[in-house]
Amino acid sequence: MRVRLPLTAVTTAALLLGTVTGATPATAGRDPDGTPLVKVSQGDPYARCTIGARSPESVVYPGTEVEPYLSVDPRDRKRVVTVFQQDRWNDGGARGLAAGWSTDGHTFHRSTLPFSLCAPGGADYERASDPWVSTGPDGTVYAGGEGVDFTKSTRTALLAATSRDGGRTWQNLTTTGVDEQPFFNDKPSLTADPVRKGTAYQVWNRLDNDPPGPSSLDGPGYISVTRDGGRTWSRARQFVATSAVPDTQTIGHLIVADRRSGTLYDFFDRITYSDDLSTVTEARYEVVTSTDAGKTWSAPVTVARDTSVPEVDPNDPTRPLRAAATLPSPAVDPRTGTLYMAYEGSDFSGGKFDSVQLVRSTDGGRTWGTPELISPKGVPAFSPSIAVTEPGTVALTYYDLRFLRPGDTTTLPTAYQLATLPHGNPKLRTERRISRIFDWLRAPLAGGYFLGDYQGLVADGRGVRAVLTETHSNTPRNRTDVYTATLHTP
Repeated sequence: MRVRLPLTAVTTAALLLGTVTGATPATAGRDPDGTPLVKVSQGDPYARCTIGARSPESVVYPGTEVEPYLSVDPRDRKRVVTVFQQDRWNDGGARGLAAGWSTDGHTFHRSTLPFSLCAPGGADYERASDPWVSTGPDGTVYAGGEGVDFTKSTRTALLAATSRDGGRTWQNLTTTGVDEQPFFNDKPSLTADPVRKGTAYQVWNRLDNDPPGPSSLDGPGYISVTRDGGRTWSRARQFVATSAVPDTQTIGHLIVADRRSGTLYDFFDRITYSDDLSTVTEARYEVVTSTDAGKTWSAPVTVARDTSVPEVDPNDPTRPLRAAATLPSPAVDPRTGTLYMAYEGSDFSGGKFDSVQLVRSTDGGRTWGTPELISPKGVPAFSPSIAVTEPGTVALTYYDLRFLRPGDTTTLPTAYQLATLPHGNPKLRTERRISRIFDWLRAPLAGGYFLGDYQGLVADGRGVRAVLTETHSNTPRNRTDVYTATLHTP
């Protein structure tokens, strides 16, 4: 789920919110440049689940898979695990989270993540959201997500589970944080430490819509850590404060690690609102650093201003889209330690629409350069993901609307693009399309036409592996599917 205020109650904010089943072979297609695309999502493990309706206005979109993420085993790049929301609701979350796992990178099998009541042996939550996955250096797969209740009260929990067989089965279901309103846990991510076996970090923001004192909103960053392979997790604790400035929240916490030094970097967006929470007065991306495996963290450093604007259909601005505004996508060059952050911003459109922007730091995050435009000039672009390959090629994926014609208000032609910058050099930039051209307006309507608040991209040896959501035509009960591909980079 993603909650970005203004709001007047956490309940309002909430509205914007395994067991192996039969293995099914994936079907493959090809993008226009010949890269094989593999369909990950097969069937609907929660089709018969009737749990989760919040009100008569609640609408579930059966057969929809959205908001995917993925991980590759660092010991064997053919061992891939993807995770995604299954059966999205219009007013927050999904029936559950599912996984697709593969041992050859081409044929995917399905398992269910135990994060909601719809899943066999699942946690006691009506819905689930925010799937995340990461694989440690010993092959342990860590999955994270959020459980949500609406009917009795607004209850949110951060959940984690592990797999030691490449995503076939999931164990060690753990609640790392749980709250009821006025608290609301939101937008967790999970990162396995690439050099410390058995260690992983789950981070998120914890909204308090009724804190003491003059402020009416507080949204600090929280962390929970496992150091025994996911068998137990530490008690959730605050590690990024917001109380010094009234009506401030964080969102989009995501940890990346420098394998050379073991240094951790947590990126996030810090947003401050007016006294009545009606407008944003300041928003900026920041980073905090830990050199002791997450025990202590530095003071925040500003990375870039958040200049994102509302995501809408350019030909019909009353029609909202929902993508990755306010959510940073960071990466570290494994050879040099150069830090990169991709994000949605409007610096290159004069505040008219979002593009994909990139900033970098060559001194361990102490100072940051000016934003660079990555997506084509004059074209709205959304949901950037970034990874850096072993040879140092910076790769970015994103959706853009270059195929939309002026005056077309019936469809929203969308495609997923891959841009590459060898050694991070923008003068050597190349780009190619890696998806079909599809109609974004076929996606579930959930706070906007929803493909997911994020998509996934990871380094895959000398190339990268992407996971993405596409819509279908003429399939109202199967509006979206999740696809993956290994993509060669210069």
